[in-house]
Amino acid sequence: MIELAQNLIDGLGRGSIYALLALGVAVIFGVMHLLNFAHGEMITVSGYAAFWALNAGWSWTLIVPLILVVSVVTSLLIERLAFSRVRGASDFTLLLTSFGVHFLVSAVLLLYVSASVKNYPRPGWVADTWAVGSLRVEVFDTVVIVVTIITLLATTALLQRTMFGLALRAAAADFDTARLMGVRSNSVIRGAFALSGLLAGIAGVFWLMRAGSTNPTAGIDPMLKGVLAALIGGLGSLRGAVLGGFALGLAEVLLRSWLPNGLASLTEGVVFALIALLFIFRPGGLISVGHAERV
Repeated sequence: MIELAQNLIDGLGRGSIYALLALGVAVIFGVMHLLNFAHGEMITVSGYAAFWALNAGWSWTLIVPLILVVSVVTSLLIERLAFSRVRGASDFTLLLTSFGVHFLVSAVLLLYVSASVKNYPRPGWVADTWAVGSLRVEVFDTVVIVVTIITLLATTALLQRTMFGLALRAAAADFDTARLMGVRSNSVIRGAFALSGLLAGIAGVFWLMRAGSTNPTAGIDPMLKGVLAALIGGLGSLRGAVLGGFALGLAEVLLRSWLPNGLASLTEGVVFALIALLFIFRPGGLISVGHAERV
């Protein structure tokens, strides 16, 4: 029972990061019907910014806001330089553009920075634990879960109680009708990318703290986790994105604990097999969402 509780806490900590990543993916999909495979590039670029700043003597107190700012700016630049040029194009064109951005950022870093892994010091408290009865809870997991809850509540309040949130929800329901009603498409799309970048930055802070390193392809893994979590929860559903992130994190931790020692390395494969079964029986994800057709 103690082991199960320990695994649940670890899974919630991991799933919280996935939920933040999936939430950023879902925001962009809701507005543009774009499954953004360039979402991880915000973490890649932020990772290099953190590496250079730490080498320059910055503390993690300053690195955290730096990561958030760099992530938002990177997201807005990607929208301005890439997606704004294909706005109104087919879903397939938008998808190819997101792949193109991903490979371009990786290629630029490989050619003009370095292909080697850049290591940097992690905060000292990342490996600390505290006791709750017989449980040993990581301080890192506790912080991740608390920050994720606060972020989700703040995001919900933003979407439900502000004019920007109303415009964003209207655009997600039916973009063309929203424009006819006076919603400014440029403002909504850029606002969505800024929000997506901020959510990626918050997730990136914890991802980079735990990793302690970065490289030109560092964004692939968080991008895949975010996209998978959004797919599991149901594309376009913010609640589904959060649910999918927690489900993915719990599945990884529980399977790694339950599988025999010789099969623990197959955790990723088993998770993908379970996701495939989910899509066979529930192709719309855990929460099905109806979307208006783009024209």
